[in-house]
Amino acid sequence: MRDYKAIPRRNARGSALLMVLWLSAGLAAIGLSVSASVRAEADHAATAADGLRASYLASGAVDRAIQWMLWPDVTRPDGSHRFWSPDQRRYTLDFPSGVAVLEAIPEESKLNINQATPEALSRVIFSVSGDENRTREIVAAIVDWRSAAAAPTLFDSYYLSLRPTFRARHASFQEIEELLLVRGMTPELFYGNYTADAAGRLFARGGLRDCLSVFGGFGQFDVNTASPALMESLGIPASVVSAIVARRSIAPFRNTDEVRQVAPMAAALVTAGGGTAWTLRATARLRRADGSFSDAVRTSAAIVKVLAGSNVRIYGQPELNQARGTRGDFEIKVLRSYDDAWSQDIVPPGIGMPLPSGNTLPIAPGGSFR
Repeated sequence: MRDYKAIPRRNARGSALLMVLWLSAGLAAIGLSVSASVRAEADHAATAADGLRASYLASGAVDRAIQWMLWPDVTRPDGSHRFWSPDQRRYTLDFPSGVAVLEAIPEESKLNINQATPEALSRVIFSVSGDENRTREIVAAIVDWRSAAAAPTLFDSYYLSLRPTFRARHASFQEIEELLLVRGMTPELFYGNYTADAAGRLFARGGLRDCLSVFGGFGQFDVNTASPALMESLGIPASVVSAIVARRSIAPFRNTDEVRQVAPMAAALVTAGGGTAWTLRATARLRRADGSFSDAVRTSAAIVKVLAGSNVRIYGQPELNQARGTRGDFEIKVLRSYDDAWSQDIVPPGIGMPLPSGNTLPIAPGGSFR
């Protein structure tokens, strides 16, 4: 005889099995979600740690460069400089934890914002902005800012309408960051941005802080450190500027003949440079345990001033060398430090720079030191 009482029991077993399967699927989904979240948080934490270590590496490279500047007379047996050379513009610092590329940029390779004529300012600003109306507005605002005024000007009326309110200095710029306050200026114009070429490839383009300085010069500029925008403002074609940047990323220009081979029309570009004010800018990348490089890239910079004694020759300043006192020592004074000083030449993609390729780091020549 058939046992009808066993049928409900088998149905109950099937329902329990389905419930167990659904519960297992739900727990598996939750587990996968938690695992993905943990993995993402772990990656974020590792990236943050790498970024912090790279930041310390970059700032340490700047500190080392300042120390090197105190040893300009230490040479090798062949007579070459062992640490700091005022003629050298780029150094590769090889640390156990990574590599930093240091740029030594004389402030004289930038246009002096306090002494430049409105026409010179207009050419530089237009080369960065590409906007004639914006250029005229900024040039007028710069001239107003650095000029004495017995009464509030139209620009002052504009500044007083902002929140918070302020007035123009009506005196020389003391720091280039004051340029951010003038009418018409934007952070993009000041710091720089990425722009696309005809093929749609993005490349880095510097801002006005790479072209203007309160310590800058005028007339002639150092070809090894002048920004591409500044060179374009001198009337040098963009194709020639790209060739100059590509050439100096391989090796610095040593003399005028080398410059004329690449840019025969660039009379304003010279190989002489230096002075007493420098920007030391380091771009650092960590080295992993397997020898490859991390994707975290950080920069740090400082503007320093050389206060010299009697036994130290300041490059490019013969009149200062003759007028120095009798002290035998000298001092490096840090005027300004920057925790994030993006470099147009070092961090690819950039004009004349290779694209990042896996675990390789584009290291410019100029000497490796430990």
